[in-house]
Amino acid sequence: MNYISTRGGGEPKSFEEVLLAGLAPDGGLYIPESYPLLDLAALKGKPYAEVAEAVMFPFVEGSIPREDFRSIIAETYSEEIFRDPDVVPLKPLSGDVHVLELFHGPTIAFKDVALQLLGRLFDYVLEKRGEHITIVGATSGDTGSAAIEGCRRSRHIDIFILFPDGRVSEVQRRQMTTVKAPNVHNIALEGTFDDCQAMVKAMFADETFRERVNLSAVNSINWARIMAQIVYYVYAALKLGAPEKEVSFVVPTGNFGNVFAGYCARRMGLPVKTLAIATNRNDILTRFFETGLMSAEEVVPTLSPSMDIQVSSNFERYLFEAMDRDPVALKNFMEEFKKSGQSSVLSEDFIQKTRNGFAAFRCGEDETLATMKQVCEDTGYVLDPHSAVGMKAAQALEAQGQGGAVVLLATAHPAKFPDAVERATGQTPALPDHLSDLLTREEALTPMPNDLEQVREMVLGKTNYS
Repeated sequence: MNYISTRGGGEPKSFEEVLLAGLAPDGGLYIPESYPLLDLAALKGKPYAEVAEAVMFPFVEGSIPREDFRSIIAETYSEEIFRDPDVVPLKPLSGDVHVLELFHGPTIAFKDVALQLLGRLFDYVLEKRGEHITIVGATSGDTGSAAIEGCRRSRHIDIFILFPDGRVSEVQRRQMTTVKAPNVHNIALEGTFDDCQAMVKAMFADETFRERVNLSAVNSINWARIMAQIVYYVYAALKLGAPEKEVSFVVPTGNFGNVFAGYCARRMGLPVKTLAIATNRNDILTRFFETGLMSAEEVVPTLSPSMDIQVSSNFERYLFEAMDRDPVALKNFMEEFKKSGQSSVLSEDFIQKTRNGFAAFRCGEDETLATMKQVCEDTGYVLDPHSAVGMKAAQALEAQGQGGAVVLLATAHPAKFPDAVERATGQTPALPDHLSDLLTREEALTPMPNDLEQVREMVLGKTNYS
């Protein structure tokens, strides 16, 4: 499989090249030249690792032999790494709504499903090439700890994670800052997640710097992240009767990566009825699907901080597909948005096309708390605030009377957000045993201003490239 940039630059790249590069040199995101069709009937009843191999191997073919890939998959999705034998257990919640628990990995958030694999893919490729890379990533809470956990033991990687100071939960912060490893560097940046993400993109756009430190990415700009997330859509749908039955998915999201994985699953033949986007008050995605206008507003801190995002970097991939893979139209659209914070008004036909198979909902703070409380009282199930935003959207989807099974992607363990859970339900969720002493571990982090040059100098100094 080869990959092309959404901005149209350069020659097609192999999976290995795309894995290490992350972002394309022209500023675009990599996307596969085509989507392989799945033999869904053959995957019915198969364990997660077998489904994962079947879904992902076509995307890595030509870069990783099948036997080697099978070994990487088996090591990643083992009971030593994921605490549930199903990896992502699917549980009935209420009515037609089922909850897909994506939080049984080391850092108790959905990012583990992709980043445990990504760390092993990096190590496999870098060992083969005899190379070392520098990873710089931005996190709104969960990506950072999952990326660190995936890379902390690597001899081939230095990892720098930027997070918005004071805008992640204490558990999220400590899962990053208490990791004792010489190759792990945490930066608490003055500003928002969008500031962190803009800084990472600026470093990737600086070709001299990028080549000097051999820069790579773990954010969902890296195609391998999306690829790994496609698997759990397929796994859940098969459990609920696919390919004979259609299934809808509700996805709490800010960056669109998790939703785009669902779109890819649909392109690969999965019968996805509706992909419902669930946002908090930072609702650029919901506003786009309502109005056809993409406009960034001020980021508002919420109870669901991992979705406090106004620039959804992965949305570019979907727009590229909706524009029939026209890189010129996409580039003009994205450059205008970057320059003014607002896109041009798209045609009504195009807006209708983008809405096809999608729904979008927003959820305010009071609604988030009320949903957590109601679900806990009605079912005994405790949702984290992000999953509660999704549950509110699932209820709205049901109210529209579309029928059929609905899968809510539960993106984090409630213990990651104890303050919000206690406020809503009166309960204090306990951390899993492997994290029980997290709040007393020693932290290591570097506070830094929102200054690209200073952060760049730190990266150079810590990696001995200065």
